[in-house]
Amino acid sequence: MSILNVENLSHGFGDRVIFEDVSFRLLKDEHIGLIGANGEGKSTFMNIIIGKLMPDAGTIEWAKNIRVGYLDQHTVLQEGMTIREALSSAFDFLYELEARMNALCDQMGEASEEELTQYMEELGTIQDLLTQHDFYMTDVRVEEVARALGLMELGLDTDVTELSGGQRTKVLLGKLLLEKPDILLLDEPTNYLDANHIEWLTRYLRDYENAFILISHDIPFLNEVVNIIYHMDQTKLERYVGNYYKFEEIYAAKKAQHEAAYNRQQKEIAELKDFVARNKARASTRNMAMSRQKKLDKMEVIEKVREKPKPEFHFKEARASGRYIFTTKELVIGYESALSNPLNLTMERGQKIILTGANGIGKTTLLKSILGLIPPLSGNVELGDYLEIGYFEQETDQSVTTTCIEEIWSVFPSYTQYEVRSALAKCGLTTKHIESMVKVLSGGEQAKVRLCKLINKPTNILLLDEPTNHLDVDAKAELKRALTTYQGSILMVCHEPEFYDGLATDVWDCSHWSTKL
Repeated sequence: MSILNVENLSHGFGDRVIFEDVSFRLLKDEHIGLIGANGEGKSTFMNIIIGKLMPDAGTIEWAKNIRVGYLDQHTVLQEGMTIREALSSAFDFLYELEARMNALCDQMGEASEEELTQYMEELGTIQDLLTQHDFYMTDVRVEEVARALGLMELGLDTDVTELSGGQRTKVLLGKLLLEKPDILLLDEPTNYLDANHIEWLTRYLRDYENAFILISHDIPFLNEVVNIIYHMDQTKLERYVGNYYKFEEIYAAKKAQHEAAYNRQQKEIAELKDFVARNKARASTRNMAMSRQKKLDKMEVIEKVREKPKPEFHFKEARASGRYIFTTKELVIGYESALSNPLNLTMERGQKIILTGANGIGKTTLLKSILGLIPPLSGNVELGDYLEIGYFEQETDQSVTTTCIEEIWSVFPSYTQYEVRSALAKCGLTTKHIESMVKVLSGGEQAKVRLCKLINKPTNILLLDEPTNHLDVDAKAELKRALTTYQGSILMVCHEPEFYDGLATDVWDCSHWSTKL
């Protein structure tokens, strides 16, 4: 049974075409991975099918009475609501049914015989629905999901406005999973999850009885949970049966076949053109030449596969720093309350340290405290000598209205326009991206703009806050290569062991000193 049918969809922004005449279908038990490079329109596609955006052309048809759940990381949680209340709101429709059931029971005392029959029938239907949705187990289910996503440690009575961005995303994800909609739409759900929570979500989605569409650049996770791949590439959308590794295998074979057919045809075209050029003037061979010219004119030319621009990250390096990068003495980090026990940490030149641990325990706060962006609650940080620091923030400020070119010029005012464009192009951005406002770009494209600022500044110590979030497969691989060859020191927050494996000299588990566990 088809849950969703999309026919002949076309959409664009200005003169930039995102999709052109694409079609898509979703069946009841399909677990779909929606993949493609940064900026190909995956999130735009999600927003179109849920009705947040109107397409330029095409039709979107949902089956009747389908409940859709969408993980939107920009959803605002209501101030004053606790984590427990936010998660329990997944069952609002059941609480409404319960209220209706109680109202019916109250009305039965004064009902006529005919009304009583109607009330009893409706009451039976409601009770069946409540039983079907495990209504009397809602508290247990809330605690089960909260525990799996690491929310129990924060306290279920915590106000949602006190949570970090990652923690809020976990609450939204938990609420969505508790709703158990007929179809889940998940846009990069692992971005703010650590390894344990990703492992739980993998098991959950692998066994999920309903359909889902998942956008993710976390390939091991994606590969484990999907059975259909839709590949978004150069305005087209193609369907592949199987997981991600199966897609890679088929896609590579198709690409090789296409290239072989293109090369064969180019050889044939060259031979035909050569024959026509040599024989069209001769009376005895003119007819053969005209025949070959007709063949050329009728030939359906195979287009060469246009390779997407792949990013190249080469960090500019400053002179070597002193032996010590930083030392902390009895450092307590936090805002109004402490996030850590007193910390006595030391980092030396050449170390590449990874900070791991659950969201909200203070990893970002530690980076900002070392940089002096947040004052410590007590203790101090001593920075070493000759430091040239580069800092990569987790997200772009969405209130900024500058273009990519203006963003780079603000940091490197001496660059010519050609140098600015070249720097952005090397990070994998096309001309149309480069001339756009940063805030209209995808998360991955915004990350590439921030990386462009970072790699062009001479540094000897990099502080990186989840730099792999939103990056596509090619960009992630290139960033790992660049960081591995970087001669300076690195302090990085990262939740992807496969990314920092072979790169890290040390891994610091921040849960050992956090007060939030």
